Amino acid sequence: MNVFFDTSSLFKLYHLEDGTDELVNLFKEPGIEAIYLAEITKVEFSSVVWKKRRKNEIDENSARQLLERFERDSAKFSFVPEGQLLRQQALALIGAYWKKGLRTLDSIQLSSALKVKSQIELFLTSDKLLAEISRNEGFTTQ
Repeated sequence: MNVFFDTSSLFKLYHLEDGTDELVNLFKEPGIEAIYLAEITKVEFSSVVWKKRRKNEIDENSARQLLERFERDSAKFSFVPEGQLLRQQALALIGAYWKKGLRTLDSIQLSSALKVKSQIELFLTSDKLLAEISRNEGFTTQ
């Protein structure tokens, strides 16, 4: 199975928190063959790590180890490149879902997933609003 992870779900694979066990189980039968990530995930992941450090939820050594693991694993991921068309689609999504409160980075995540929609079977996000909107866009979510 091919999946798209937004940063909120991807981080659960690196740091034990609610939802980690469910995600780890996805790697079992039938298993995940490919993981697609938005290019912005590289920046968001680092931001999440340092936010956890700032809030004293992890120590600095753990933060650096998380970033190193993500960097090593990055070769296994398929990053969806950003560009003008992707940003235009993100703007259109914000215009379509402004009443629901779609945020900037989530619009970029969703635009990235839409770019590879024909190649993925599952859109993974821990964000309830993004999950709802992605279902409106025809994705299966979990």
